[in-house]
Amino acid sequence: MGFVHLHVHTEYSLLDGACRIRNLPKLVKEMGQSACAITDHGVMYGAVDFYRACKAEGIHPIIGCEVYVARRTRFDKQHEFDAESRHLVLLCKNETGYRNLSYMVSQAYLEGFYIKPRIDMELLRQHSEGLIALSACLSGDLPKALLEGRPALAAERARMYLDIFGKDHFYIELQDHGLAEQKQVLPGLIRLSNELDIPLVCTNDCHYLTQEDSRAQEILMCIQTGKTLSDENRMRMHTDQMYIKSEEEMLRAFPEFQDALDRTHEIAMRCHVDFDFKTKHLPSYPLPEGETAKGMLRRLCGEGLARKYGEDRADARERLEYELGVIEKMGYVDYFLIVWDFIHYARENGILVGPGRGSGAGSIVAYTLDITLIDPLKYQL
Repeated sequence: MGFVHLHVHTEYSLLDGACRIRNLPKLVKEMGQSACAITDHGVMYGAVDFYRACKAEGIHPIIGCEVYVARRTRFDKQHEFDAESRHLVLLCKNETGYRNLSYMVSQAYLEGFYIKPRIDMELLRQHSEGLIALSACLSGDLPKALLEGRPALAAERARMYLDIFGKDHFYIELQDHGLAEQKQVLPGLIRLSNELDIPLVCTNDCHYLTQEDSRAQEILMCIQTGKTLSDENRMRMHTDQMYIKSEEEMLRAFPEFQDALDRTHEIAMRCHVDFDFKTKHLPSYPLPEGETAKGMLRRLCGEGLARKYGEDRADARERLEYELGVIEKMGYVDYFLIVWDFIHYARENGILVGPGRGSGAGSIVAYTLDITLIDPLKYQL
């Protein structure tokens, strides 16, 4: 059926991943692979770029994320207990899964951020629908427990994930980058798979496109940690095998696990998320009781117009009416209210805001709302 990479870190895994999205789908296609996943660390802001690049090359895009799972809850933030989190790979099976994953990644920043953006078991239980989970790398729950010599804990965690995601939606990852720890946990992972009837899947924890790029990724990690390449105590991968491998290379690494290699394609074909670029996906502004969006925008602009120009500027009023007509016709009323809201909050709370830039500085609507501070009539913008 063919191997598919389900564990890939692009440049959006900041100062860690070095798989450039613009080159990734082309390389995958040249290797004869039909699909590829994006699983950046704790973030999803590479998803659209990745989706577009894959579609341009005829590669099936799989949207996902390698999330950080808090050891306790996402609200616990004591260094001695919560500095370290566990990795878990989540792949979107459908749009419901995409919405659930997007929500959890957002909450990881809004509620769970402590060193890393963290989710927890409560979020996973509430938002597991439409997601396929993989047990991740050596930093995942199962490998960590096995490395600590706690097979019973590894089994307990595996049962928990199986309970959360359901059968055929949780898989145990096997990885081999030549690291001693991976060889150490391999028998334990296989035993868990057999005892709990959890399927195995082979992945390569890809952080760069080619083997030669491993040094560039080492430099990225030095920048991230403030170290130099000559520092023997710096964080490093200790391997040059975390690149986009061909099916043949993966088979050489896992000659006894053809089923687990083929399973990557099965999982890929179950994942279908399509982005609609024709529809505007803007949130609605929460309005005060008795107001409409158009009415509120016109009221705020009218107040700003009187404050900045006085009552006798027909040219300003004419320009304002023209811009409001365009904004209403294009469906951007809520957008302007949202921007007004956070800029107003920033200015009221001493948060530095620039005077405006680009074409936005030519808008009298933006000027009357105090989004920008440049008079477009005075400077003929």
